[in-house]
Amino acid sequence: MRKDIPPIAAMAALLVIAQLTALLLAPAFAFTTGPVFQDPNDPVNSLVYLVMILAFTGIILLVVRLRKSNVVKYIVLGAMFFTMLLVFYLPFYLLFYWFNSPWADPLATLEAVVISAGLTYALAKYPEWYLVDAVGISVAAGVTAILGISFAILPALLLLIALAVYDAISVYKTKHMVTLADAVATQRLPILIVIPKSRGYSFLRQKSLKSQIASGEEREAMFMGLGDVIIPGILVVSSFISLEGRTASVLGVGGNLVVALVTLLGTLVGFTVLMRFVMKGNPQAGLPLLNSGAILGYALSYYLVYRDLTFGMIG
Repeated sequence: MRKDIPPIAAMAALLVIAQLTALLLAPAFAFTTGPVFQDPNDPVNSLVYLVMILAFTGIILLVVRLRKSNVVKYIVLGAMFFTMLLVFYLPFYLLFYWFNSPWADPLATLEAVVISAGLTYALAKYPEWYLVDAVGISVAAGVTAILGISFAILPALLLLIALAVYDAISVYKTKHMVTLADAVATQRLPILIVIPKSRGYSFLRQKSLKSQIASGEEREAMFMGLGDVIIPGILVVSSFISLEGRTASVLGVGGNLVVALVTLLGTLVGFTVLMRFVMKGNPQAGLPLLNSGAILGYALSYYLVYRDLTFGMIG
C-alpha cells in the first residue's frame, strides 16, 4: 500500500546510514581497538559468534518464560551500555589523539562513560521511538564496524549463511523469534528500529505484537531488529577491509570500496523483496533475504572487479 512506502523508505535510509557509517568507522577501529578475534581468517570465529548469539537468545527467552520482564529490560540495557562504551570511546579517543593529548585514553573513556550512562538512563525512563532509533543506529554502526574488521571474507560468508538459516527456523518453525520481538517491543527495548506509520504514534503506547498479529489488527509502526542491519553489514565492512591490499580499481575508485558498496546495494535489493512480504502483514525472517542480497552483491561485484573465482576466500 502507498501509505507504507514512506516508512519503508525511512527504514531503508537508516539501514544505509548505519552501514555507510560503519564503513567510515572501520579503519579507525582497526587502528585503535583491532579485531575481536586474534585471527580474522579463522572460520571457527563464525561458530564462536553463532554460539554466543544462541546463548544470549536462550537466556532472554528463559527469562521471558519465567515472566521476569524487568530482568530482560535490565539485561538488554546493560548490554547496550557496555556496547555504547566501546562505540563512543572511539571518536573521543581519535579527537584527543589528534590534539596530541597525553590523556587521550582516560579522557575518551570518561566521555564514553558519561554519554553511555546518560543515554542508558534516558532509554530506561523515556524510550520513545526516536531515541530508540538514534541509539540503535549509532550502536549498529559501531558494532558492524567492529565485527566487520573481525571476520575475513570466508568466516563472514559462513556467519551470514548460518544466521540466515537460524533466522528462518526461529521465525517460521519454532517461532521463538516472534516471542522475542514481542518482549522487546512491549518492554520498549533499544535493539530494534521503529518507524511510525503516522505522526501521532508513540512507542510508549505500543501494544503486544503477538496480540496484534493474532487479531489481524493493522500495526501502527514497522519494526526491524538491529541484527538485520548489523549482520549483512559485516560482509560490507569485511569486503572493504579484507580486499584493501588488492590492486584493482573501477573508474579510479578502489576495488575494495566498489565491492563493499555493491554488497550494500545487494542488501538493499534483498530489503526491497523482504518489504513486499512484510506488507502482507505477517512476521518475516529478515536475514534470509538481506544476507542473500549481500552475498550475491558481493560475489557479482568481486568477480567483475577482480576476475577471481576464489572470491577473496583464499589468501
